[in-house]
Amino acid sequence: MTKGFHLKRVFTGHEWLENISIHIDPTGHIVQMIEDNNPDRFRVIKGPVVPGMTNLHCHSFQFAMAGLTEVRRNPVDTFWSWREMMYYFALRLSPEDQTAVAAKFYLECLKHGYTSLVEFHYIHNAQDGSCYASPEEMSLAILAAAQKTGIQLTHLPVFYAHSDFGGQPPHDGQRRFVTSLDTFSKMLGNLKDPCASQGVNLGIAPHSLRAVSESEMSELVQLLKTMPSNAPMHIHVAEQMPEVKAAQEYSNKRPIEMLFDLADVDARWCLIHATHMTSSETKMVAQSGATVGLCPVTEANLGDGVFNGVEYIEQGGCFGIGSDSNVNCDPFAELQMFEYSQRLIHQKRTVLASSKMPNTGTNLFSKAAMGGGRAAGRKSGVVSVGYLADFFELVEENGTMFDTLPTNSLLDYRMFSQSPRIVGDVISGGKLVVDAGRHPMEERINSEFQKSMKALCQEI
Repeated sequence: MTKGFHLKRVFTGHEWLENISIHIDPTGHIVQMIEDNNPDRFRVIKGPVVPGMTNLHCHSFQFAMAGLTEVRRNPVDTFWSWREMMYYFALRLSPEDQTAVAAKFYLECLKHGYTSLVEFHYIHNAQDGSCYASPEEMSLAILAAAQKTGIQLTHLPVFYAHSDFGGQPPHDGQRRFVTSLDTFSKMLGNLKDPCASQGVNLGIAPHSLRAVSESEMSELVQLLKTMPSNAPMHIHVAEQMPEVKAAQEYSNKRPIEMLFDLADVDARWCLIHATHMTSSETKMVAQSGATVGLCPVTEANLGDGVFNGVEYIEQGGCFGIGSDSNVNCDPFAELQMFEYSQRLIHQKRTVLASSKMPNTGTNLFSKAAMGGGRAAGRKSGVVSVGYLADFFELVEENGTMFDTLPTNSLLDYRMFSQSPRIVGDVISGGKLVVDAGRHPMEERINSEFQKSMKALCQEI
């Protein structure tokens, strides 16, 4: 049975169209797009519609600590001191808390225009560091949150074994992250059926070159080859200068060089952050076909540095965006931060526009949506036949600017003006998951989140 929606105005990812009826098959894919007046056939979405964005990198549990790390606790506060608060929450989270926090976070993502996300999940063990009877226990808590909210999920269990380069032993704060290759492989095997039944895409994430040895990376690459071709591989790399220096001290190579020596990096890979790259590394990553996962708001919050965006895009590099530590759940805020960081470096405006798409907001949104779908191993990011029906409606709180502005300026206005960024209808995988700004499970999700937060914050 075919269902669908009628869109008064829609940005496909390439162009704006008017009066388009979208026909969707039972798998959630678009099978037909027809220009018509929709005589009472499908639900009408009156506001401008744009492709759903993929949040390609997030650790959902960190949503619980958003806003709680802004107190100076050291003479020089850095990412490495920020980790102490992260460990506080990671060591206290129960499976029930994980579901409650993730569901609240996923709800906020949907209500800001993320229709799918990639969970980079590294809390595996019980609170004392011992293995659960089922090593996938905490992953199943993530799947439960996705099912509750209706967001499309790509789940990446993280392999984490060491605290630093050279196979340094993990410290106590990392006891819930650490796993062996055998246990990790068992976890993936146990997750195969639950993910398939729920439509979750399953992949692999070596945490970082610090946390995975050369031999372990080789084993993970071989493990990926046994999985479906759309199973992605994500890794943190070159996020902080101390990481770059530590890599050089250990191997006489920078992190990107190390990674490319260890693996045949291709389109299945997503390199998270890749903040500190030389020009030759930038070109190498762009030409590999990999996606770079940018998290501009978190990278600014942690003082990571600024990605070499102009050169990377000029080399044809693919990118998407993620919320990472989840201090912000708004894709437009991430893209605004990306553009503004480049303006500050280059002392120019509209830096990330292009000759093909001179509107900065349109160009950034289009590239990030397509790159995010690619990194998630999903056919999404554009509104087109054969793609997943993932899209959302832009809504104004007051006024009629959307009816006044040139259509090509709508995404610029949404990204760079100070108007509230409100979302109306949200369709994920062909399903209406947010109806005129409301989610059917919103009250229950909020209540369960508040209950978990009350318990988690008792010792702060």
